Amino acid sequence: MMKLEGAMFPWRFRVVLGLLGIMVAAISWRIIDLQVIDRAFLKGQGDARSVRHIPIPAHRGLITDRNGEPLAVSTPVTTLWANAKEMQTAKEKWPALAAALGQDPKALAERLEAQANKEFIYLVRGLTPEQGQSVLDLKVPGVYGIEEFRRFYPAGEVTAHMVGFTDIDDHGREGVELAYDEWLAGVAGKRQVIKDRRGRLIKDVQVTKNAKAGKPLALSIDLRLQYLANRELRNAIIENGAKAGSLVIMDVKTGEILAMVNQPTYNPNNRRNLQPAMMRNRAMIDVFEPGSTMKAISMSAAIETGRWKPSDTVEVYPGSLQIGKYTIKDVSKTEGPVLDLTGILINSSNVGMSKVAFDIGGETIFRLAQKVGLGQDTGLGFPGERVGNLPNYREWRKAETATLSYGYGISVTAIQLVHAFSALANNGRLAPLTLIKTDKAPQTTQVLPEAVAKTMQGMLTQVIEAPRGVFRAQVPAYHVAGKSGTARKTSVGTKGYAENSYRSLFAGFGPMSDPRYAIVVVIDEPTKAGYFGGLVSAPVFSKVMSGTLRLMNITPDNLPPTQTANATPVVPLKANGGRG
Repeated sequence: MMKLEGAMFPWRFRVVLGLLGIMVAAISWRIIDLQVIDRAFLKGQGDARSVRHIPIPAHRGLITDRNGEPLAVSTPVTTLWANAKEMQTAKEKWPALAAALGQDPKALAERLEAQANKEFIYLVRGLTPEQGQSVLDLKVPGVYGIEEFRRFYPAGEVTAHMVGFTDIDDHGREGVELAYDEWLAGVAGKRQVIKDRRGRLIKDVQVTKNAKAGKPLALSIDLRLQYLANRELRNAIIENGAKAGSLVIMDVKTGEILAMVNQPTYNPNNRRNLQPAMMRNRAMIDVFEPGSTMKAISMSAAIETGRWKPSDTVEVYPGSLQIGKYTIKDVSKTEGPVLDLTGILINSSNVGMSKVAFDIGGETIFRLAQKVGLGQDTGLGFPGERVGNLPNYREWRKAETATLSYGYGISVTAIQLVHAFSALANNGRLAPLTLIKTDKAPQTTQVLPEAVAKTMQGMLTQVIEAPRGVFRAQVPAYHVAGKSGTARKTSVGTKGYAENSYRSLFAGFGPMSDPRYAIVVVIDEPTKAGYFGGLVSAPVFSKVMSGTLRLMNITPDNLPPTQTANATPVVPLKANGGRG
């Protein structure tokens, strides 16, 4: 019995040794497999714990005016971030860090204590490279820097509404910056680095993906005209005690917007105290009734029918017209009881225009207004742009026909109004609007017969140059054409119109030898010297058109004849020019 038990012991011992041998062999094979055969696995695991990819910021595309003047540029900045967990080991350096950052030491300490478990927090963003480096030179454990870009706008408030701005992450938030964000943004790159377990940089390995800069964008605006328009609009707002205003300059041949300014405005480089009202691109967002400026379109529709010609007359006496419960009135006394069509425009007669409209019908005016872009999408794709409203009726009654003919019951934007007048200036051809510089002639659409457009050019020239015309819109050495307008503002929250609240308008173009530039001026709620468009907005048109024609080297077409020394001096005709 004792011999049997002794015989079994070596067998168990051999089994245990065998199992241990198999385990050693398996471990040895695994070591050989990982270190010799399948080395990539361990390398990959090691890299996953030490190799990092740091984004390389992309340089945002440059925005310029049509002549290459910079409107938005990207400048390098340094953003400082911290590993709050790592910083807990060097609290004695926090006061020096706070001083370098220009922050309150107590507030910084409380913030770092509250976020002690976080491995990433922003300390400050948008420092200049010099400021950022001075902080990094303190060598505070857990403080690191990132290279980024910040947008700078050399023209400041002058181009703010059109160009817009980017947010702190360099994404477009307003204006062209938002509308063309994908074009301007570019694509970030990647840099491979090795960091230790505390996140400290050990080695900069390589660039694995180069950053792709955003594409440049040349706008249609001319910065010289933008400065001119901004200055004259600002002065007009101050002189007339107005609430706000807009001004647009357009090249009628190409459809390019050469200037677009609004007041009030803001500085996109410093938006700390920015008020929302200042950010409104009123030329594209604010809608209003065009008032008597609409008469140029309505009269064009009448002449296009062939039923009317400029010499035809209309009785306007006694200056009022009753339509049911509505009374149409002329704002000022006209030249006489009868006016021809040009006289209706010069005197801005609501009665005369209404009678012409009754003859041709509201549908006729509606169709032309639609063709010239009033109350229609401009196709610019500008953020927040409004379409306005051009009403159409199954049955055009006299009240609706009359109000449309002299610019009420319809809402448009300044950009739509300048577009409509560009068709009159361009011999009836309408070019598509664009905010981007174009080097080739656009595809235009004939929306009005050329003969009708040229007839209207002559009539609108008389609106400015006739003895009773809007003389304040005249431009020295040039013939220009246009129409003033005055529109009562609707009352917010109630039906009807507000008391003593008006918009003063002027729309025109020139030079008449070859019309090239159309300008619209809108002054919102003037309170000092009056409110008629011919009194408030016409002088702004005159100054801006004069500066535009000279800056663009347009040859004068209205120079006085050479006078001898003994010639009798010319005495200018007096005119009131204040109606709209």
